Amino acid sequence: MAADTDDQGNDDSGASRELRSFGRRRGRVLSARQQALWDVDLPRVALDLAANAPSPLTRLFAPAAVSEVWLEIGFGGGEHLVWQAADNPKVGLIGCEPFEDGVVKVLTAIEEQRLANIRLHADDARDVLRWLPEGSIDRAFVLFPDPWPKRKHLKRRLVAEPLLAQLARVIRPGGQLRLGTDIADYARTMLMAMQHTPAFRWTAAGPDDWRIRPTDWPETRYEAKAVREGRTSSYLLFERV
Repeated sequence: MAADTDDQGNDDSGASRELRSFGRRRGRVLSARQQALWDVDLPRVALDLAANAPSPLTRLFAPAAVSEVWLEIGFGGGEHLVWQAADNPKVGLIGCEPFEDGVVKVLTAIEEQRLANIRLHADDARDVLRWLPEGSIDRAFVLFPDPWPKRKHLKRRLVAEPLLAQLARVIRPGGQLRLGTDIADYARTMLMAMQHTPAFRWTAAGPDDWRIRPTDWPETRYEAKAVREGRTSSYLLFERV
């Protein structure tokens, strides 16, 4: 029997293998400078998942440099990740993104803005979630993930009960999880999954709390595209109880 494959021809066979929640890894061919960033700079800031995570996790960064660690899953072009790192110098940011172009954009920003509080994983974030110690993350973001709009692809949506269970393990009590999407059906899916994840409490007190983007939540290119195309975004904030 032939192995199951996704639309990119990737093997999805195996009972324990997780379905890919992201599409292509590569866009345009990297320029010479971008390739140098990938080859030289990425190893300097990449997580080493072959080694045990440090305890406390803040030791991923320079001694006494940060007091908290935040995690962004699927940072896309890196606008939000870079903004948060620049605006919160005492916070360490871990960014996960399998798309090479996005990783290179963040590497460029790290170099140009001299950001020392970013660490990267250029692959599936679920590997990082398994690596992270329990209760080691103060805030996590999953912003405008791939909506997988076709019915046959709905099972590939990242924000579902399995991911929320992993996030509940690594986010400390009192920590925060932020989810964003411009797809109404995906927002419903997120909220339904949360109903089965009692480790999180939705903090919204009224409609404006999910209709209006918080001031410390910068716009991403995907949100800007949604605005241009007339879609309404949802900004969902949850507390780890």
